[in-house]
Amino acid sequence: MSWNYAPLWKILIDRNMKRTDLLSKAKIYSQTLAKMGKNEAVSMDALGRICQALDCRIEDVVEFVPEKKDSCN
Repeated sequence: MSWNYAPLWKILIDRNMKRTDLLSKAKIYSQTLAKMGKNEAVSMDALGRICQALDCRIEDVVEFVPEKKDSCN
């Protein structure tokens, strides 16, 4: 499974916010933000805090990117 946080980065740009602003506003750990920067999975609690802090929905923050299946099976 893979995740894409591009929607979150766009929200931050649109709102003229830095990632450090998100850390303090959403009260998330820097390790969580680092994982998101690498498109890794983070907890639902962290995503909920971000959604609440930014007054948005989860689909405004993260996208699920399905793995491509090998068609040779």
